[in-house]
Amino acid sequence: MEYLALNNGNKMPMDGIGVFLLKPEEAEASVLSALNDGVRLIDTANAYMNEKAVGRAIRRSGVNREEIFLVTKLWPTVYEDENAIDETLKRLDTDYIDLLFLHQPAGNWRKGYELMERAYKEGKVKALGVSNFPEEYLKEIIDNAEIKPQMVQVEAHPYYPQTELKKLLKETGMGLMAWYPLGHGDKSLINEKVFTRLAKKYGKTNAQIILRWHVQSGNIIFPGSKNPAHIRDNFNIFDFELSDEEMAEIAKVNKNVRYYNATVEEAQRYAHMELDFNSQP
Repeated sequence: MEYLALNNGNKMPMDGIGVFLLKPEEAEASVLSALNDGVRLIDTANAYMNEKAVGRAIRRSGVNREEIFLVTKLWPTVYEDENAIDETLKRLDTDYIDLLFLHQPAGNWRKGYELMERAYKEGKVKALGVSNFPEEYLKEIIDNAEIKPQMVQVEAHPYYPQTELKKLLKETGMGLMAWYPLGHGDKSLINEKVFTRLAKKYGKTNAQIILRWHVQSGNIIFPGSKNPAHIRDNFNIFDFELSDEEMAEIAKVNKNVRYYNATVEEAQRYAHMELDFNSQP
């Protein structure tokens, strides 16, 4: 495993597993499989409705909690809830969260960030982040927050490498977690000639080449899967390294095209999307 040093002195595994769109029983099985394979980064969220399942998988794995980097996200409807973080901890059956995000730029996110700062001071959260936030909101947090964020989570892949955002992150020492790391499974991206050629050269799959590109670009990745073999393959990217010339060749694939294009205004609907997080099995 390779690690990213966060701007608060903590370190974070650069490859893990995500459980977006997985039913509780699927999430539990996938996380357990990943932990058994040596994966130590898990990404979930209030809104995925599988936090309890993630907690069960961690317990069943027998892996020490201190070895696992656990990530989750607060949903906009609980940004003003004083008990939201404690309820999240209870669902995950843990005393602390390694990285906590505001999930969407909606609702009273400023209050939500203040509550995360309080939890950080209390030791309930080890790092703070924002997900899907536009740069103007991110800059506001950087300029005004008592505790600067350690991470952003956004769509990123070779077709949309977040070049401009990463300039800002470099100035602040913040890291980037890339969702849709394989371009939402777009075959046009995965089957680009450069990936096919490099896959043949290194004895890897096209997807593994792309995931390796992410890591060497400094991106944290957490591809989701229900397939144990795919989970294992997604983690098997640390026994080779792309050359500078190959990284430069991949950079030419950039089309400045992303797959998720919701505006801040459209994201506001999440502030009214009530979910019963504690009803999950």
